[in-house]
Amino acid sequence: MEKQAKIFKALAHPLRLKIIKKLAKGELCVCKLNEDVDFSQSNLSQHLRILKEAGILNSRKEGMWMYYSIANNKVLDIISMIEEID
Repeated sequence: MEKQAKIFKALAHPLRLKIIKKLAKGELCVCKLNEDVDFSQSNLSQHLRILKEAGILNSRKEGMWMYYSIANNKVLDIISMIEEID
């Protein structure tokens, strides 16, 4: 149950949901994730770390950039189901 709680806690922040929705289209580097957001690079890094620790995101380093992607597309199904509740 702790794993599921960690996932729900990670999904419970509007900025993290925004990050996941951007990554739903495919892998992005931090530079792209930071383009149209109203928070600092360090704040973005904290949110990415939380999502990664919850098992929601994968990351890889290429040169000086970190790239992030969705680890399991089922998380997108969860978000979609939640959006249908509105």
